[in-house]
Amino acid sequence: MVFDIADSQKRPRRLELGYLDSVTAKLFRMSSSVSGLKSPVLGPRKLYSPFSSPTSSVSSSSSFWMPRRNPVSRTLSQLLPCITKRQFAVLACLFLTAFVWFVPPPSAWHRTAIVPADQLQLHPYIVPDGNKRIREKNPTLWLEKNSNNKHAVSEKSFLSPFAQTGRPRAALISLVRNSELEGISQSIRQLEYQWNRKYQYPWVFFNDEPFSDEFKAATRNLTSTKCYYELLPKEHWSLPDWIDEGRFMNSLEYLGAIGVGKGWMISYRHMCRWNSGFFYKHPRLSEFDWYWRVEPDVHFFCDIGYDVFRFMRDNNMKYGFNMNILDDARSFPSLWSRTRSFINAHPELIHPDADLDWLLDAHNGGDYNNCQFFSNFEIGSLQFFRGEANEKYFSWLDRGGGFYYERFGDAPIHTLSVAMFVPKSQIWYFGDIGYQHDINRHCPPNSSHRCLCEPTPIDENFYKLVPFESPQKKPADTCIRQFLGGDWLKKSDDWDQEAEKDFGGDGYHGYVLNGLD
Repeated sequence: MVFDIADSQKRPRRLELGYLDSVTAKLFRMSSSVSGLKSPVLGPRKLYSPFSSPTSSVSSSSSFWMPRRNPVSRTLSQLLPCITKRQFAVLACLFLTAFVWFVPPPSAWHRTAIVPADQLQLHPYIVPDGNKRIREKNPTLWLEKNSNNKHAVSEKSFLSPFAQTGRPRAALISLVRNSELEGISQSIRQLEYQWNRKYQYPWVFFNDEPFSDEFKAATRNLTSTKCYYELLPKEHWSLPDWIDEGRFMNSLEYLGAIGVGKGWMISYRHMCRWNSGFFYKHPRLSEFDWYWRVEPDVHFFCDIGYDVFRFMRDNNMKYGFNMNILDDARSFPSLWSRTRSFINAHPELIHPDADLDWLLDAHNGGDYNNCQFFSNFEIGSLQFFRGEANEKYFSWLDRGGGFYYERFGDAPIHTLSVAMFVPKSQIWYFGDIGYQHDINRHCPPNSSHRCLCEPTPIDENFYKLVPFESPQKKPADTCIRQFLGGDWLKKSDDWDQEAEKDFGGDGYHGYVLNGLD
């Protein structure tokens, strides 16, 4: 920028000023216009506007941004001729900075998540019932305020480090083999598109063998977040020294012969044991407080417009699930008796607000009804699993040999642990997330604006995991309805369960609410 200079010190008539010199000079003239003083060094100047003729000028007593006329009365068209190119550039930079800071990243624009209208019905404990305490935190209200990708993070923004301040320490975790690359690639691709590309949480992959370079390169190519590849400790993936190998081999043969799912697979026993009591002990997860378990060959159908980890943390949740279904009771015949023994031995560990009623079948002597949170989708607190109560419960079951003499699964063990040590108000049903694992599929109602699936009734997956030949008795109500309670258990006055069974039905079609409305 070129200035005409005429001062008593006979400086050169023309002087090239850098950006900082120009701003300094102008700021001094701003103060001069108020105090009536002139620069002792530069004196009065004549400033030419790029939008006006060379003869137009702004006097040294004028404001930095506009001449000394009533600024309120100025219109934009009157103001523009008074702004220099450099001033305009500064304004443009400020505007762009504000735009990047306050506007969500483009990945968050394509769809806006809407909280389902029946969200309150899905979580009746939010509304005070009788003498129950009113919750200090309201998860539904949180969703209403934050289901607009409010906390989305743009991986390309230079402000991303600031936007991530205060985020939960969380990760997506997966136990997967090199041979399952195609399956886990599908899972990553869908979850990244529907959610994680907006929230940028890292992936942690676990394997009992070293990951191949092909696996690492392929999975890194599917996400812009950091990926970790971890090897399991040998003692977490091997037969404990207190297990009788002969008895174990007989168990493999027997469970395989009667048709218990994967009952003949040694690796499956190791997997169930690791997911039950070792995953949260891995050194890599010591830097995290929350996890989302992701399996190979699963599907995520819906755009998720909020940070699920923030939701869990801000609402003091400990465990989140997507399906609540029956498991084949032949795989863990002694699980409930061992759990009762644990409760009798450690009554002090049971949470005072624990609710086990929905897991006990009053029509079957009060035994465990075999309902489980389908744990291949779970979002949970690592701090809870690391706690004393859960650790003692797992050790109790592990020393009994149930993972190898029977086929204890991590799903019923997590279910019983959460039910015993966590109040029901800290367990959340993620019914708004569309998900499929093998034959079990859930798609939320009224979700065509954000989900690529057909809505499913709430009881859709109730007993799909129980083979026809299994002799176990099914509970009077479906698992998810027993958990939700309230209006979800209401039945039509003219419906009779036994009559439906006599006519070939399964006895679960008399409910007033079907979960599709």
